[in-house]
Amino acid sequence: MRVMRVAAAALLTLALSVGAIASATAQSPGEGAPPMMQPIAKPTARPAPRNPATTQPTAAGEPDIVYGAYQRGYYVTAFAEATRRVEQLNDVKAMTLLGELYSNGFGIKRDDNKAAEWYRIAAERGDREAMFALAMLHFGGRTKPASREEGAKLLATAAKLGQASAAYDLGLLYLEGQLFPQDFARAAALFRSAAQVGSPEAQYALATLYKEGRGVPKDVVEAARLLAAASTADNTDAQLEYAIALFNGTGVAKNEHLAAILLAKAARKGNPVAQNRLANILAVGRGAQANPVQAIKWHIIAKAGGVSDIPLDTFVQQQQPEVRAAGEKAAKPWVDALKELRQSRS
Repeated sequence: MRVMRVAAAALLTLALSVGAIASATAQSPGEGAPPMMQPIAKPTARPAPRNPATTQPTAAGEPDIVYGAYQRGYYVTAFAEATRRVEQLNDVKAMTLLGELYSNGFGIKRDDNKAAEWYRIAAERGDREAMFALAMLHFGGRTKPASREEGAKLLATAAKLGQASAAYDLGLLYLEGQLFPQDFARAAALFRSAAQVGSPEAQYALATLYKEGRGVPKDVVEAARLLAAASTADNTDAQLEYAIALFNGTGVAKNEHLAAILLAKAARKGNPVAQNRLANILAVGRGAQANPVQAIKWHIIAKAGGVSDIPLDTFVQQQQPEVRAAGEKAAKPWVDALKELRQSRS
């Protein structure tokens, strides 16, 4: 479900930093390890939450017609079958699905009021996914009246019932310190409850608290363990942070090769900091074979994404013209795509 999450990332005061593999590109490729730079402050990623309509079981003994139709994109069928299930079985999960369909305009005209009403009915019957979805409508200003306070209450109830995304978002509110007094310990407890059931966003956030020693004792080993779990779940920020921990041997056995692999994954997913760190690795040949063309490519792409690096600029200027040209050519599709994306948003 594509909804606006609570607490804008820019409002977070926690230093969700990424450690840095500094460039040493004035050296010859393969000579020496890149020294450390100061951490770069970076907010948590906010991926879309789980879709409540696709993560819930159907009514006991009922064929999975509704959810099967939804998952396959047959929204009109899903709407008809969910309506039938509500009328005949008073199925709470079908009520939540109707809210989902109205919220997104799937198979029916989008109607925030009807979406909120179905979510509210299901929430009153104890459905934690409906509580979370209704909270998101409140925070997104899509209910009448919209209320961050009411949204927070719904998050708290859903979190108590084990809804991981609700616990994570509630934790962010405690970091934000606006609806509630800022409380890192409470945030850590909420992140932990979500992390324990596999939320990669919560694993990453809790790792950051352990790394900084906020709300929990500073523990780089536990931070690395959580980053590894979130990285395995394909959380891009965690892949970046865990790669840096691996490269430097912080809280985990040093492994420059695995660090390079993870940086490449995060770089290909468009993370400019990972792109910059990967360019440094390819320039100096630590963790991966030195490759000036690819180093120049990722440096150009990272710069287009807002991450500058003066030593890498120097490295580029030291290369032969044909090497620079090859790197620029390899970077061009990425840079063009970024320009198109910015133009579409302006």
